[in-house]
Amino acid sequence: MDFKESTFMYAIALGVVAFVTLQSVFFIVKSWKHAKELGIEKEKLKNTVVSSILFTVAPAISILATVIVLANALGIVLPWIRLTVIGNLAYETTAAQTAVEAMGGTLTSSIADPQQFSTVTWAMTIGSIAPLLFLPFVCKKLQNKIGKAVNKNENAAKLGDAISAAAFIGIISAFIARAIAGTTADGTGNAGFMTISVLIVSMLAMVVLELICKKFKLEKLRPFTMPIAMFIGMGSAMLFEAVLPADIVNFVWR
Repeated sequence: MDFKESTFMYAIALGVVAFVTLQSVFFIVKSWKHAKELGIEKEKLKNTVVSSILFTVAPAISILATVIVLANALGIVLPWIRLTVIGNLAYETTAAQTAVEAMGGTLTSSIADPQQFSTVTWAMTIGSIAPLLFLPFVCKKLQNKIGKAVNKNENAAKLGDAISAAAFIGIISAFIARAIAGTTADGTGNAGFMTISVLIVSMLAMVVLELICKKFKLEKLRPFTMPIAMFIGMGSAMLFEAVLPADIVNFVWR
């Protein structure tokens, strides 16, 4: 059996999922009881629970997409464990890719070396632990200072939005550059037709979905645009693989 999907790994995953689930149920019960003590109407509590459940659908789709992206190299269990606790597409893939490339590998192929797998696991995990240890001590002060800075006037608020957008665009640009260059730490790569075509399809899907949301004022659809675009990109890869000649699908320039 593949060590990435061994019984031991599944046991760890089930333990983590059980802990997170029990923790969630514990706080739901405690919160419900306290809300009743405060005299909040039962109908409002039900509406709050329903809206909270619906609000988690979009992030859950993004998480599922991330698990699928990482499963090719890391197996299904490790991404499942990581994203059950904390993480997102931008961080998890960046941490895993950086760790793999440092050892001369790539996320496009399955990791067969336990040492590489262990290194990737530690890179993904330690990177997520750092904010949990850091934020309790500085988050409140940092939030207050940022809030005062961006709430001074309308221009300051726009600047705060621009900084956030720039940070996100920077992360996305790194992925685009990797897709185009396709280089890894050992100087090899696999940039080619499939890499660029899937990237273009995903970008076009995102633009179209955003235009649809704007034109028809579908604000409820907006949180789903990125995961939907990701799935469209994955679907295009399978479609190209099925209908195009092998020499086109497998064409790479680096």
